[in-house]
Amino acid sequence: MPAYKSFCWALGTTSFRTDNFNQTIEEQLSLLSRFWEMEENCSQNWEANSELQSRYYDFMKAEGFVDGNAGNKPKDAREKTSGLADIGLITAGRKLTAAGNALLAVSAKNDFSTDNFFRIPKDSYIYLKQLLKTCNPIDGGYVRPFPILVHLLCQFDFLSLEEFTYILPLCTSPVYTERMTEGIRKIRRGELGVDALILSRLWDMENYREALQNFLTSEVSEDSICEMGMNRKSRSYDKDYYPLYLALFDFYLNGNENAVYDIYKATRRINIGTWWRNFLFSAPSEKAIRKKGREAVRDTVFDTVSDETELKTTFFRIVHLFKAKATLSDYLDLNRRYIKTTDTVLFEDGIVRFDIVPKHFFRLIEKELYAYAYQPTETLTEDCSLEKIAPCLAMNENHVIRAVKEELGMDIQTAEEAQNALERSRYARFDRLVDARFTDEKLISLLNCFEKREDAEIRRAVSDNADIPTIFEYVLAILWYKVSERKGKILDYMKLSLDADLLPKTHASGGEADIVYEYEKTASYPAHTLLLEATLADSSNQRRMEMEPVSRHLGQHLIRSGNSASYCLFATTDLNINVISDFRGRKFMPYYDSQDYSRYVMGMKILPLQTSDLKNILLNGWTYRRLYRLFEEAHASLLPPHIWYGECLVSPLEKT
Repeated sequence: MPAYKSFCWALGTTSFRTDNFNQTIEEQLSLLSRFWEMEENCSQNWEANSELQSRYYDFMKAEGFVDGNAGNKPKDAREKTSGLADIGLITAGRKLTAAGNALLAVSAKNDFSTDNFFRIPKDSYIYLKQLLKTCNPIDGGYVRPFPILVHLLCQFDFLSLEEFTYILPLCTSPVYTERMTEGIRKIRRGELGVDALILSRLWDMENYREALQNFLTSEVSEDSICEMGMNRKSRSYDKDYYPLYLALFDFYLNGNENAVYDIYKATRRINIGTWWRNFLFSAPSEKAIRKKGREAVRDTVFDTVSDETELKTTFFRIVHLFKAKATLSDYLDLNRRYIKTTDTVLFEDGIVRFDIVPKHFFRLIEKELYAYAYQPTETLTEDCSLEKIAPCLAMNENHVIRAVKEELGMDIQTAEEAQNALERSRYARFDRLVDARFTDEKLISLLNCFEKREDAEIRRAVSDNADIPTIFEYVLAILWYKVSERKGKILDYMKLSLDADLLPKTHASGGEADIVYEYEKTASYPAHTLLLEATLADSSNQRRMEMEPVSRHLGQHLIRSGNSASYCLFATTDLNINVISDFRGRKFMPYYDSQDYSRYVMGMKILPLQTSDLKNILLNGWTYRRLYRLFEEAHASLLPPHIWYGECLVSPLEKT
């Protein structure tokens, strides 16, 4: 009886697939570190220790890392940590490795600065090293997914998202990588389809050929269908394919057009039935099937079957094609999450490619690195240098200069010139991102979502690797960048971590809540700094959570800079009247340096805005040059707070 065998690789496991990926990893490392420091745990072994694993689950819950009550605590504890073991941050026994401790140290210090030749944050550099080492055992051998990605990106310069999803993970050996590489060339020439390439990969495996032969020579039954399916979890999961086969037989071989609805009903029972409905029906809804009947059925390969042998063969191929594509689609999310942690790969507009420096560096050493693609690694758990992973990975400034010079076609001689050119390129990319994904209409839509706390829609529109408060800061920063007529270094002003695609990501320890916008002197305003503070705390919690940090950030900035023209905008979805009152009161109160009382500022300018005000700023085309005058006039007013906000901010912003 043929058994399921893996035909592809994947980074991590589907049991460790979460939003806020970076933050989750960092928090998990911190939890494990503290868990093992506890006296009752430090001498215990993780493996086959259900009691300890249950205790870790309870510890995660007590720390607010998980919600609810798991039906199987040990299993949940294992699954929540499995992905970290896969990339060498913890051992199989869930103890932090040297690499894990290095990442935890970066997170604990909240130091995500750039100090490497790739120009990526410190945590991303650790992830890059770990992924260069990570390998999957498969079919008696090993494969390192990231070097395989390097190989294909150097071959083709880019992969389509479809190629990244369905073809890249099929590269599990030198032979298959060569076949998939040639397959991509044929697909791009229009000589081959993705489905045919996937099927050719499956057909190379003896278990699939044997399973088809057994199916062709047996009576069709629920048991034979289950054997044919080779389900990797349990063969009984495939019993729902039996009614589908019978309905297909009735329609295509018996010519019973009334069986169309039976086919539809059968696909509804299958876990991946959407694949079947999209394949078989032009309008795959129950209402359309009932109304149109035969007219709702697409032309497919089933139209050419003339006997049961052909039907069985076609059915077998489509079953396993859709199973493979569903598996690969499931792995896409994982593979993309892990690869994005390196901040070397861009995922833009359905295209996957390297950023500038990684692109040209890996091109220089691709052949040498590819030699390691099918070897196991002995340094997975180490916090080692790149050159220890592979000598060819040794890097120097000349690599960076050469890379930028080649990519941008500029006469660059020094590392400083290269850095400046990279920054200009990064800002050009950010402007394209803003134009494409953050139009005024889209920003207003997102502000509406924040007001209604439609978190799922916010994540879909922006990123699932950042929490909602972080995304709110990011959206506010983009809005203010546009209001400021795209002047200034907004990527520096945002006190946020951004991934390679310039989208936000959240870290466990967080960072400053501020967006610190620097303005040079113009005819419209003096040189000053604007601190933008963003919060989604509800009205009842704003005073408790925001009063002290907002005034502290501004007060410390004023004392440190000595520029009394600097001020703060506080943005939220629903202002509390006492927050307005307290901020207005700061106009008349001194703020002292808590370490040196001789250093203080007399009065601070803090202006509160709701998201409704931000929407009016966009709708009415306000620029910062005009807003600065409005804010100055509002700050000078002596109206009481409950009148001041409406008269001095809300009403003027409603006008063009």
